[in-house]
Amino acid sequence: MTATPQGLDMLAVAAAAAQAKGGEELVALDVSEPLPLVDVFLVVSGRSERNVAAIADEIEDKMLEAGYKRLRREGRQEARWILLDFGDLVAHVFHEQEREFYGLERLWKDCPVLPIAEEQPASVG
Repeated sequence: MTATPQGLDMLAVAAAAAQAKGGEELVALDVSEPLPLVDVFLVVSGRSERNVAAIADEIEDKMLEAGYKRLRREGRQEARWILLDFGDLVAHVFHEQEREFYGLERLWKDCPVLPIAEEQPASVG
């Protein structure tokens, strides 16, 4: 089993939103094999609580604009690890220290890594 086209579309929207707000070290994992109800985990780092919250808010806004409904959100108040569940995609927005401590990439190391398109800066002209 591999990530569905919808899961990959959701990944593109969420990753672009995260990058637009300074999200770093984006990693997308195809978790469709061990988790039949989820296709993709997107893991993102922010440098501060404010940055983590801004990244999560932007992901949520852009996903809603694209027609994807958030099913659940956790951790917004502390802004150290915000989980956004959109069904086929779950975004984990971490403060750098929490990401290292919890090590989701290590826990899911057997899952394939999905490519993420790099956002191109807007041209000035």
